[in-house]
Amino acid sequence: MDAPPHPVVLSLFLILSLLALRSGAVNPRELFLVKPEPIVLTDHNGTLLTGNITVNLLWYGPFSPAQRAIVSDFVRSLSSSPNPNPSPSVADWWRTTSLYRGGGARVSLGREILDERLSRGGSLSGADLLALAARAAPHRGAVAAVLTAPGVGVEGFCVSRCGHHGAARGGRHGRARYAYIWAGNPAAQCPGECAWPFQRPVYGPQTPPLVPPNGDAGVDGLIINLAALLAGAVTDPFGDGYYQARDPRARGGDGVHGDIRVGRVPGIPREAAGGPHHRRQLQRRRIGRAEVPLARLVGPADVAVHAAPLITDLKF
Repeated sequence: MDAPPHPVVLSLFLILSLLALRSGAVNPRELFLVKPEPIVLTDHNGTLLTGNITVNLLWYGPFSPAQRAIVSDFVRSLSSSPNPNPSPSVADWWRTTSLYRGGGARVSLGREILDERLSRGGSLSGADLLALAARAAPHRGAVAAVLTAPGVGVEGFCVSRCGHHGAARGGRHGRARYAYIWAGNPAAQCPGECAWPFQRPVYGPQTPPLVPPNGDAGVDGLIINLAALLAGAVTDPFGDGYYQARDPRARGGDGVHGDIRVGRVPGIPREAAGGPHHRRQLQRRRIGRAEVPLARLVGPADVAVHAAPLITDLKF
């Protein structure tokens, strides 16, 4: 019998491959038979987000304090100082951005805005997302992140995408550009599409889901997407940064041309690092805070993309 998890100590795994695939494009069996071509990320010499970057969070709809704390801790951990736990860590993962032109970005948590009463209704369009992002006090050196609660509908959510990053203009004269992110909590609407590997996927290999490290598949799935989108916003904030020229699915951080798409087949989980006795549970370690899952960050050099599974124990 598996030992019960420590109430404080939780661990996570990086479990996404580098290539996002549409649901109908690939037979899942081919994941083991076909070696995809390497991703070549081209620098288009546009603006990147470098130096000190602030992430402002706008919570749209009801999130519990515990759920907000999980996401806030993740953002803080991206550029946290070294800790006694061995690598890899969330901060180690984020330091991959230093390989890009400009030396990468150091992230800090900025303002948090609560909109629990759904000021723009329960179903959001792209224009609504832009209006909400504008409320997150965008300014030079900031990224506005709009996070929607499980019951909130968003145009394209669950049908074609799980999140998005883009750019808009703000400031006194409407000329200043800023990057924004939207990611939705998929717990109520599409956990099988947007909370993999913590829910059984609708598409692709039907492997048993892993236990969410924070006990909340929706929030842990949201953070997988938020992590990839934030990396994409930093490395290609305005559409002229790092991305693959010939294949619009592969972008600097999120790998899917600005969207985290529904139906991607990110690979099959290997056995947990803790050994066969862990089965569907994640490895636990004695550390001081809960941990969150991450998406794989693509570096700027030529990267061989393998559809084989990738699992790395991460601590922060």
